[in-house]
Amino acid sequence: MSGHNKWSKIKHKKAATDAKRSKIFSVISKEIILAAKNGGDPDYNFQLKMAVDKARASNMPNDNINKAIRRGSGVLKDGAQLEEYLFEAYGPNQVAMLIRAVSDNKNRTLSEVRTFLTKNGGKMVEGGSISWQFDQVGRLAISEINKSEDELEEIIIESGADDYQREGKNLVVYAPFQKLQVVKEFLEKAGLKIEEATLTYLPQNVLELSNKKIKVYANFIEKIEEQDDVVEIYDNLI
Repeated sequence: MSGHNKWSKIKHKKAATDAKRSKIFSVISKEIILAAKNGGDPDYNFQLKMAVDKARASNMPNDNINKAIRRGSGVLKDGAQLEEYLFEAYGPNQVAMLIRAVSDNKNRTLSEVRTFLTKNGGKMVEGGSISWQFDQVGRLAISEINKSEDELEEIIIESGADDYQREGKNLVVYAPFQKLQVVKEFLEKAGLKIEEATLTYLPQNVLELSNKKIKVYANFIEKIEEQDDVVEIYDNLI
């Protein structure tokens, strides 16, 4: 029986991993579809190039990538039009949240997200109530750093970036969202490897919670990320 139980756990773990991978691929596909509306060639569409690079870094099959590009650029007509929405909400313990969703039916998605929030200790608020507390910026994740700290600082300043910080072995650089492409190209020419370039929202002020409250919020986030149309969540936690 112990062998059977072990196999059951393995199957359960694999199913959970497969489900997570499927969700990641679904989210990235939506990113590609949205970006490809402005052109299906990544060489002339920086937003699309960022999405495709993210897909490849996640080992998304090329067939999936190409299908998403064709759908977004209008070559394929199989499916309803996707649109992007940013919902504003408070989570448990008054954590300020921006919930980014991509959907072919705003009313359905809005209803699902609002219902989830209400049932799990959160609430949706009017547009503009929370977004003013965040700044939209470009974010670049850098790995394989072979520069000294002084060299890095000089390169980052010259690139036009605003700030940088360490996250484990990696370096994260923040730049004005309008300059993201310029900063990325400068850093690459300086010999830095960009793992990911994306737009994000940074809180102007941060909230600090106790470990117990953080666990409650982490469980809340895990559940809301399972919502089909939710692609990203930004909050003001430290």
